[in-house]
Amino acid sequence: MDVLIAGAGPAGLALARECARRGLTTALVDPAPRRHWPPTYGLWADEVPALPATAVAAAPASALAYGTTAHRLSRSYLVLTNRGLRAWLTDDRVEVLTGRVERVDHGGHGATVRLADGRRLAAGVVVDASGERRVLTGGALGTPRAEQTAFGLVLPAAVADALVPDSATTAVFMDWRAAAAEPSFLYAIPVGGGEVLVEETSLARRPGLDTVVLAARLRSRLAAAGIPWHGREEKVRIVLDAPVPARGPTVPFGVTAGLVNPATGYSLATSLRLAPVVADALAENLGRGPGAAVKAAHRCLWTPSARAVHLLRRHGLRALRGMPPSAIPSFFDRFFALPEPSQRAFTSGREDVAGTTAAMTELFRDAPWAVRRRLVLPALPPARRR
Repeated sequence: MDVLIAGAGPAGLALARECARRGLTTALVDPAPRRHWPPTYGLWADEVPALPATAVAAAPASALAYGTTAHRLSRSYLVLTNRGLRAWLTDDRVEVLTGRVERVDHGGHGATVRLADGRRLAAGVVVDASGERRVLTGGALGTPRAEQTAFGLVLPAAVADALVPDSATTAVFMDWRAAAAEPSFLYAIPVGGGEVLVEETSLARRPGLDTVVLAARLRSRLAAAGIPWHGREEKVRIVLDAPVPARGPTVPFGVTAGLVNPATGYSLATSLRLAPVVADALAENLGRGPGAAVKAAHRCLWTPSARAVHLLRRHGLRALRGMPPSAIPSFFDRFFALPEPSQRAFTSGREDVAGTTAAMTELFRDAPWAVRRRLVLPALPPARRR
């Protein structure tokens, strides 16, 4: 085959579809390729304009964020239905194989992927889209890592209204008003079918705040609103500081490629936007040999601009982790007071160096000196911090 992709999550499926659309013989291999995707995915509507309505679980009429006060967000925040997302990303021309990938051997004319059951699969280009497991590109990352963690419960909207009024049509992107000494925030979003996901979230910590702690906080939050503990539970753990992988003969994609935004934990929209770009690179260069196609894919995954923005966001992650907990709600008041283009550049402008720099500069300029010190210190070498 032309392209073999290890991993049948949304990123792997998106790339497989785009490769098949370009006439490349494409296969996906995964231990359970049709398994249910447990996460609840969300993204900003302007990130993926081509997203069909069938992939959207709920499009809230309004989105709110709270630092110490309310901010009404002008960008539309979408929650996806995993069944609709899978249907949109599925292409019948992609061969789907069930199996556990163990290793890949590269040669001058392509590669051979070895499965645990002894099968060998030959391909021109091999893609690792196995997420944090990175089965073909170095293996799972060591610990501790900076992580975003969360614990959530899916409630009927009529019940969730006691916590978030009009919860069926309102998305609370983050609410820091009841942040504890080890800060976490409320994330509450309608997920369709008259249900709402309410989640206690730790934005960034090394190691991640235990979900047992977050569950206890959510239980207390719900009890204070008179809401019984009953519903489907959801746990989240996202590595925020995964390194950008070195260029090698296997193409990484999705989380495996380091596409998680270090400042927000989001990656799905980036994977959906990059899938046609990477597929174009493979289709246009495979005729010159697998090596040329792999190099072209690496170049479009991590352009110089994307690397520069990633470094800025990594700096933002370190600054946030070093910020006094008492300062975090006020910091987000300043962030959500920024003009929408500045917010969009920082959260979604993966190659927008100027916009990301401008947003960070505005935040620094408006911050009190105690917070400014925390924003500057992570960028200084150790000798300059004394």
